[in-house]
Amino acid sequence: MPMHMPPVLLDPLTNRGTAFTAEERERLGLVGRLPDAVLTLDQQAIRAYEQLREEPTALAKFINLEELHDRNEVLYYRLLQDHLAELLPVVYDPTVGEAIKRYSHEYRRPRGVFLSIDRPHDVRRSFEALQLHPDEVDLVVVTDAEEILGIGDWGVQGIQISVGKLAVYTAAAGLHPGRCLPVVMDVGTDNENLLNDPLYLGVRHTRERGKRYDTFIESYLETVSDLYPNALLHFEDFGPGNARRILETYGDRYRMFNDDMQGTGAITLAAAVSALKITGVPFRDQRVIIFGAGTAGVGIADQLRDAMVRDGLDSKEATRRVWLVDKQGLLLEGMPDLRDYQAPYARPAAEVQGWADGKIDLLTTVRHVHPTILIGTSTSPGAFDKDVVTAMAEHVERPVIFPLSNPTEKIEAMPADLLAWTDGKALTATGIPVDPVEYGGVRHVIGQANNALLYPGLGLGTVVAGAERLTAAMLLAAAEAVAGQVDARAPGAPLLPPVANLRASSATVAVAVVRAAIQDKVATRRPDDVVQAVQDAMWQPVYGPLPDEQGPS
Repeated sequence: MPMHMPPVLLDPLTNRGTAFTAEERERLGLVGRLPDAVLTLDQQAIRAYEQLREEPTALAKFINLEELHDRNEVLYYRLLQDHLAELLPVVYDPTVGEAIKRYSHEYRRPRGVFLSIDRPHDVRRSFEALQLHPDEVDLVVVTDAEEILGIGDWGVQGIQISVGKLAVYTAAAGLHPGRCLPVVMDVGTDNENLLNDPLYLGVRHTRERGKRYDTFIESYLETVSDLYPNALLHFEDFGPGNARRILETYGDRYRMFNDDMQGTGAITLAAAVSALKITGVPFRDQRVIIFGAGTAGVGIADQLRDAMVRDGLDSKEATRRVWLVDKQGLLLEGMPDLRDYQAPYARPAAEVQGWADGKIDLLTTVRHVHPTILIGTSTSPGAFDKDVVTAMAEHVERPVIFPLSNPTEKIEAMPADLLAWTDGKALTATGIPVDPVEYGGVRHVIGQANNALLYPGLGLGTVVAGAERLTAAMLLAAAEAVAGQVDARAPGAPLLPPVANLRASSATVAVAVVRAAIQDKVATRRPDDVVQAVQDAMWQPVYGPLPDEQGPS
């Protein structure tokens, strides 16, 4: 007969393994079920880290951490918190991409909520089966996995992106893991390799679109907002068309956030805020070219446009100060393949008369526009070459250049080249971690425009304020709080703070977001001491009371 396993050892939120004391082992029926030694959490964390370091590859480390996550959540988050800068690329981008590709073959234990478009009647039942009260959920991260981290459509396997995102929320900002839900909306996949894989775990048909898809999204939003009325609903890695359309359709009705659009836009805005402290040129006088007009690129355009509006321009003039260039060249009105979310930024044909015969490429656009800010979200390696950069530098004293594509092999330019081509005058941040660059006797520290600097604190602040919705002012407050953590005016200083201090950074962002929510009149809670309220809300990875030791609520 199989050996009975006590429930306290099976629940990763209550299991503490060898840290159970002798008294706890006696009381919980664990006598003889564990080795005799009682270790502290500190000792367990040392051993877990030693085991992790023995793993030969990043993917093996990911699997090691996931197995720990399934056994002991406190120890898992303690390990992440102790080594956050080192392990962030393991539990999330880029290693999670490899884990997503192998999910059906490496499947071990379900984590999250799996919703199938073929069983729409099960949406409510799936959440009700969790038996969570309305006030027991703070955050829900959902994906339909159409456009994951540059690797594309991975169907149900995208659940790992929701799990990974929540791990960052908890490690970086202290969102309680027991109050967060990862969700995947399995609407099919256009990935033929998955559809032909006998072990694939998702629904076996091409990706559903149109009315049936829209009805499924609406059902999801109605259900989760009804069951968990205080939860922030985070959307992740939806396809470009759907991501923007869903946010625009429902953003005023539900407490929603799309990190690919709003988070990427806000962290780029934070880098721009820092850069403009150096240039002294206000937002209203910027001319911005964005190379790569997908979800991220247009999300950045929106944030910079809104910053120009707050600085005195009307919306039409601010929009005219942003030029989008994509694979078909500079986006123009009437282009047959122009997406609806790109249309506001498309230029009239009369404006570019005589610029080029046919497609207007990036270099031509730079030569005519004379941009002050150049941003890359194209995944086109080397796109910001010497010709482009020197053409930009001819017309601006301190060119602001953000090559944000990742991984490294897809970046538009490396900072060392940008500094060399501009005689050390370029102000840059990247989407990848880059070592400091020595140029002209100055050590230039390169800030990473990592969304993790912003969205965990934004989420925490939204929860602490009980904000009814996420506003533009809250996003701006988050961006300015990130920028305010560095003095970019010092020679060679980074435009953004280091990822290593994420926990403190998230608390600072959260405080700013709470205050913005209160000022915007969307907060349902207005703590007298905002700083203390944020600190009190941050869950710490320590062993607390066991279920039978909980006092009255």
